[in-house]
Amino acid sequence: PQALMTLIADIGPVIDRFPVLITQHMPPTFTTILAEHLARASRRPAHEAVDGEIVKAGRIYLAPGGRHMRVVRHGTETAIALDDGPPVNFCKPAVDPLFNSAIDVWQGGILSVILTGMGSDGMRGGKDIVAAGGSVIAQDEATSVVWGMPGAAANAGICAAVLPLNQIAPKLVRLFSGDRS
Repeated sequence: PQALMTLIADIGPVIDRFPVLITQHMPPTFTTILAEHLARASRRPAHEAVDGEIVKAGRIYLAPGGRHMRVVRHGTETAIALDDGPPVNFCKPAVDPLFNSAIDVWQGGILSVILTGMGSDGMRGGKDIVAAGGSVIAQDEATSVVWGMPGAAANAGICAAVLPLNQIAPKLVRLFSGDRS
């Protein structure tokens, strides 16, 4: 959560133009509190996602503890779909279901960020994002508390960049401003 707070506080220009969907491996109740902290840190609306709600730019959607979050087409719009399916990668919520559903909705127009965390959640979905034309950025080992998730993505060779935490937000702001470097 600390890495997430650091990142979210510095990507306001990105949030203003695009929706931000977050999966954090946490149980219920803790994600409610985390959403409140995200709203304060970003100075943007942030909340636990609600099944069926329409995804909009300028907002942060957090997977509720104990439920997987996906996105689906709802007419011309994109909506949140929550489910109580089994754990994925030993996690619930897991990010791979979100990544794979995002491909169905946005094809290659996805930039995913994998921050410090245990396990390999995000690596398989990240491979699929890259195969669809999207990108993955991972936090580097030196600034990660646990380099499991970002390390799995980096070692799989799917990352467009592996960066120290303090360089990820500036990179995202540059990318979403049209700078491709």
